[in-house]
Amino acid sequence: MKNLSLVLNIVLLLAVGYLYYYDFSGKKTKDVAAKLSSSLMTTDSNGYRPPLAYVELDSLNEKITFIKDKRKELEAAMKVIEQEQEAGYRNLQAQKDNFLKKGAAITQEEAEIFQGKLIDQQQKIDSKKQQQSQALNEKSFGIMEGIQTKLKDFLTEYNKDKKYMYIFTTGTGLDYMVFKDSTLNITNDVIKGMNAKMKAEAKQ
Repeated sequence: MKNLSLVLNIVLLLAVGYLYYYDFSGKKTKDVAAKLSSSLMTTDSNGYRPPLAYVELDSLNEKITFIKDKRKELEAAMKVIEQEQEAGYRNLQAQKDNFLKKGAAITQEEAEIFQGKLIDQQQKIDSKKQQQSQALNEKSFGIMEGIQTKLKDFLTEYNKDKKYMYIFTTGTGLDYMVFKDSTLNITNDVIKGMNAKMKAEAKQ
């Protein structure tokens, strides 16, 4: 379960890992982005404004409601899959215990037949889990693509007045920036905008 949670977090983080400038449009995204503060439009003493900004992925992962809800949804689905497998294994163990109660009365032929049945049932249980896990992985990647698209659309509108040339990402295990100027941090704007965007879309 811990491994899956880690994978899901990485997937959701990677979904926002490619935040560059794209030439798209969308009325709702435009309306939301237009309402955000322009406090990051800072310049130095020469009137030069750095054409860069960055987003903290850990904060997006924890504070964008849509992402949190989807992560919980996927984790809950995986828990159900694991519980089904565990229940199947307990059933096999119960069958084995009941069979062994026969003791010395068990013939070699009966033992071989029973063992074959157990192996067949175990394979079915494992195969079912594999199929369910694969379907869940496909769903998670679909969610990832959806989040990535929504973020790109939002940042395209957001960047029309900011005019950053590049928007980088930073986060646990993905932080390659040795120095970050906090005035270039647009994470709060993205969190506010994405939450507003998701809330507006949910009402449709």
